[in-house]
Amino acid sequence: MNKFNKLAILKIIYLKYSLNLCKMKISSAILSLYFIIILILFSCLPDQRDQGTIRLPVDTIGFAQYGWQMDSIMARIERLYLFEEYHPCEDRSDDPAKLVISPHDDYTYVGPLYPAVIRQIESPVVIMFGVAHKASQYGLEDRIIFDSYNYWKGPYQNTRVSEIREEIIASLDDSMLVIHDSIHSSEHSLEALLPFLQYFNKKVEIIPILVPYMSFDRIDIISRSLADAISKVAVKHRLEWGKDFAMIISNDAVHYGDEDWGGKNYAPFGADSAGYSQAINHEMKIISSTLCGPLNPDSIRKFCEFTIQSDNYKEYKWTWCGRYSVPLGLLTGYYLEESGDRPICGTSSGYMTSIDHPSVPVDDLGMGFTAPANIHHWVGYVGIVYK
Repeated sequence: MNKFNKLAILKIIYLKYSLNLCKMKISSAILSLYFIIILILFSCLPDQRDQGTIRLPVDTIGFAQYGWQMDSIMARIERLYLFEEYHPCEDRSDDPAKLVISPHDDYTYVGPLYPAVIRQIESPVVIMFGVAHKASQYGLEDRIIFDSYNYWKGPYQNTRVSEIREEIIASLDDSMLVIHDSIHSSEHSLEALLPFLQYFNKKVEIIPILVPYMSFDRIDIISRSLADAISKVAVKHRLEWGKDFAMIISNDAVHYGDEDWGGKNYAPFGADSAGYSQAINHEMKIISSTLCGPLNPDSIRKFCEFTIQSDNYKEYKWTWCGRYSVPLGLLTGYYLEESGDRPICGTSSGYMTSIDHPSVPVDDLGMGFTAPANIHHWVGYVGIVYK
């Protein structure tokens, strides 16, 4: 029920009962008071239509809920890290990003890496590829996951989901997708990006997509079709990639350590300074050989070979959080640009871990952290910008 319907009903109630009260010779002051009481009670009724179309945040500790929190966080990042100097991006061109890879961990840990990549998105519409952490709980695999929300709640205002989502869905075979609000409402990997997107563009519109378990071959099939669907919509509406729409991939790199991982040991090199150093070297090998440079299917396949077991695509080979969202998003970008003059090229905006730099102070902002950060439990983060 929208506000116009509510007002119409209020008018009917007011007219009906004002006539009855007039017949009873009640004073106009009492009549006005009666109407105010009805107005107050009626305004408290839940608006079911609006509530059903707004996706609410899940993580209210690690991420910002309010605009004033984001303003404070950005001021602290600028003051404490001067992030362009702390983690310089190799690409200094003025061209807007077509595609970026961004972390999605607690703001206190990731610090300057969020704005280092997200500030390079200038388009009004952003297609988002997220990690489906709870896919197994919902029995979801082999299909990308859309939602049906009209808005996502952001720190500054509700963020509209772009209307072209429905056109993209309509262009895809039903076997390639599922619409599932429940998993979207419980997943944090995309909501982490929204406050930074809004900080740089209050009117940004989004198209959220989650990527669950799937083999590389399945990723390749779906990304081809998704790229074709996006291309058709772009031609129809005369949308330019980079200027009118962009893509962002949510991702955290290695999850490393021998404590607080649900009883699992994720420290193949050991949980000490030597093991930390070896793990970082392995991370650099993955990033430099698969994510940086011109996009091509061979390097993207190689990323999967680094992170996914060859005999079971549901199992980690290297505990990299975005092992499905990254290849699907990158292949979609590759096929979207395949007919262009030159492939888009990825450059690093930096690499960090949750223990290699001072954390952003957030306690006084009503925020905190959702997991420990120490030599026995740490997470890696990378930012890549494709232009």
